[in-house]
Amino acid sequence: MNISYNWLRELTGTSLAPREVAERLTMVGLAVDTVHEAGDDFIMEFDLTSNRPDCLSHLGIARELAVIERRDVCLPASKFSTGGSAASLASVEIHDPALCPRYAARIVRGVRVATSPEWLANRLQAIGQRPINNVADITNYVLHELGQPLHAFDFAKLTDGKIVVRRARGGETLKTLDGVERQLDEEMLMIADAACPVAIAGVMGGEESEVSAGTHDVLIESAYFDPASVRRTARALGLHTEASYRFERGVDYEGVLRAQERAIALICEIAGGTATEDAIDVYSKVIEPPMANLRFARIKELTGLDVPVEEAKRILRALGFSANEESQVGKSQSGQPSSLAFVSPTWRVDIEREEDLVEEVARHFGYEKIEEELPASNVAGAYRPGDDRRRATRRTLAAIGFDEAISFSFIAATHDEQFDLLPGLQTVGAAQFVTLDNPVIEGVTRMRPTLLPGVLDAVRHNFNHGTRHVRLFEMGRVFAAGSSSEQLPHERESLALVMTGGAADENRAGASRDLDFFDLKGALETVADAVKVAAPEFEAADVKHLSEGQAARVMVGGHAVGFAGRLAEDASAEYKFRQPVYVAEVDFSALLRAAESSARYTPLARFPSVTRDVTVTVNRRTTFAELRGAVIDLSLTHCRSVSLVGTFEPNERERAVTIRMEYRADDRTLHDDEVNEMQKRINDELSRFATSGEKAEK
Repeated sequence: MNISYNWLRELTGTSLAPREVAERLTMVGLAVDTVHEAGDDFIMEFDLTSNRPDCLSHLGIARELAVIERRDVCLPASKFSTGGSAASLASVEIHDPALCPRYAARIVRGVRVATSPEWLANRLQAIGQRPINNVADITNYVLHELGQPLHAFDFAKLTDGKIVVRRARGGETLKTLDGVERQLDEEMLMIADAACPVAIAGVMGGEESEVSAGTHDVLIESAYFDPASVRRTARALGLHTEASYRFERGVDYEGVLRAQERAIALICEIAGGTATEDAIDVYSKVIEPPMANLRFARIKELTGLDVPVEEAKRILRALGFSANEESQVGKSQSGQPSSLAFVSPTWRVDIEREEDLVEEVARHFGYEKIEEELPASNVAGAYRPGDDRRRATRRTLAAIGFDEAISFSFIAATHDEQFDLLPGLQTVGAAQFVTLDNPVIEGVTRMRPTLLPGVLDAVRHNFNHGTRHVRLFEMGRVFAAGSSSEQLPHERESLALVMTGGAADENRAGASRDLDFFDLKGALETVADAVKVAAPEFEAADVKHLSEGQAARVMVGGHAVGFAGRLAEDASAEYKFRQPVYVAEVDFSALLRAAESSARYTPLARFPSVTRDVTVTVNRRTTFAELRGAVIDLSLTHCRSVSLVGTFEPNERERAVTIRMEYRADDRTLHDDEVNEMQKRINDELSRFATSGEKAEK
């Protein structure tokens, strides 16, 4: 938005230089992008946020500048000749007060439509507005001066001199001022005469009723339209104007008559004519300005600024807030009220609560005065239940080389049959997917039942950018439909891991080996240790999206909580992966509910241990967990650990598994005879699994 420095100076009498004005306004939150010279004027280009429609005019910026300089805004007086009543010439009906709470019409007779005087044309051109004719230019001038959009109708072209504010009827069309025939729908608010639409409310007027060189009488419209209605209409028509830009953000509903009088005064001065003595002002739905209570101590609590009460009151009153003195509550040691209610000015549609008032005071007291310190607090912070485990998981995974991924909570329906879901979501029912009625991205219609599509998309993105070694994790919610249409969707927290590429060792330029299933298994075990739950167990399983023979069900406390393994070939082909990718997904909600394992400490071993290896040839479907469980079930006192050394597959049916046992006593060094006796019992037990029928080989 462009603002003229000379125009601001007329309204405020500022003595600051143009660039100093820009700097001071930027410091109170009204960002000025550039300041450039335009003839004998300077133009400031503002980049305003959508919550400050009051500043979309020279008056709005002047109010802020006046507070900075402790001045008053000087609005020009509106003086013009009048005669006759507007109601005797025209009528106004509002059929939808919710979309148009206020509409004012006033007529000027005997105008002479011509080119604008040089000063008016130059001022509009300086801020980027093309001059049209004196009447149209005046309505544009007032829009940029006061922020209230106006429209001028050729009164003679309004059937029966009637204005009807209504919704469009089916099949109606209107050729707008840009010469385009617009198809209207029943959700759009129109300005019509007794016969047909003559303007799109808050957006653009119609070509048939526009002011031309042959116009002698004009009807000046000034109104307040519902912002959401104007926004929908402008978007549906693809028609965005200076008027719609302001109406859809909210204009000053009490400034309707003031802007109209200002325009009529300029028309009478420049184009001649006589205005009616009054306006037809239909205000069918009165809007009450909001009131917010300000506890002055909150300014210090929220910002750290020590603002005197009188200064806070001065700032708010200068900005247009009126204090309700009857609302005073208590008094401070200085005798000032500790709390006071303020009624918002009608042009500040963004003020709703106490924090908004604190922000207004802080802006003008000086953001630069806020110290770099934490605000005082007498309340101890607290984590949500489970936050300590969530934080521990993130820290642990980051420490072992994972990066966190964050993906959208909605995915395409093409993933419906691609992945097996977590055990906690598989029992919900057949129609287990949550479908969006109004998806924000075309084709992305499901709330995600699994995190895997998101992390696999992230892997593909890394591959496409040349990164081949990837370790990612994501924590987030997954969703499944309720068992009935009335039931809310089920939500669970999930943790997904994905890893692919090489395992880089410290101080090594390249990867020493490729990542495999055991790296993924180790990551899950590390997470379980970090959140202090029992170590997970892994059972061979058939999982739709994992490769046969490299897929496992993850068990915690005897309950299935997820899956882990190598991504299946068909899934890899769909993502165009050309290297092995290992994925895991576990029900993090189940981990949060799991009982916390207590830490157990033992003294460091004083005596040496003895290790023995044994290799047993088993059927390929026999798992290491079964072999390890058989050894542990022997309850050998001095057998301290059972671990996997390696495997060898001599053929398609069998696998040779090498297992290592560690023996140690706490009070002495074990003799070979004792170790041999325990090892013999283990060999005999493992021989039950041997496919050849022979005993395990020591």
